[in-house]
Amino acid sequence: MSKPVKILLMVVIVVVALVAVVTVAGLLLPRTHSATSELTLKQPVDSVFAAVRDIGGLPKWWSGVTVSERVTGAPGERWKQVGGGNTMQIDVVNVTPPTGFTTKIVEEKGALFGGEWVYALRPEMGGTTITIAENGWIGPPPFRVVMKLMGAHRTMDGMLAALAKRFGESVTPVHK
Repeated sequence: MSKPVKILLMVVIVVVALVAVVTVAGLLLPRTHSATSELTLKQPVDSVFAAVRDIGGLPKWWSGVTVSERVTGAPGERWKQVGGGNTMQIDVVNVTPPTGFTTKIVEEKGALFGGEWVYALRPEMGGTTITIAENGWIGPPPFRVVMKLMGAHRTMDGMLAALAKRFGESVTPVHK
């Protein structure tokens, strides 16, 4: 066997071994997860609720969502969102202005992940505390490893930090 073939064979063996290890590690992680992030802003509840409830306006202030369009003809209130390399549809459920609402990813065949975000807002010392609780699932085991490495709070924290910036505030989300 020539030296280039041996090197290629070793590279293939290392890649296969790495994929196997990541897959086994993912199988050991739970399919479902829950995470909660919270932020307190110096804004009134009505203003914060209006900002997060304007789902079509999210791309104006949150770079994590590049497209957010209302889906016509769908039951209830449904939105198509694109962000982070993913396209999904979400339904808005359980709206209780101005204290909260829930969004749920529409489960489509072959989906890699899904779940819901529960938004809760409450007045806090002249401002508003907004809490987002994610109750989700991740299908493919390698993706579970990626989520574990990146953190379950990453997307929520990005959204909350962008919300603070939208209001001209610099506040770091906390995990509950």
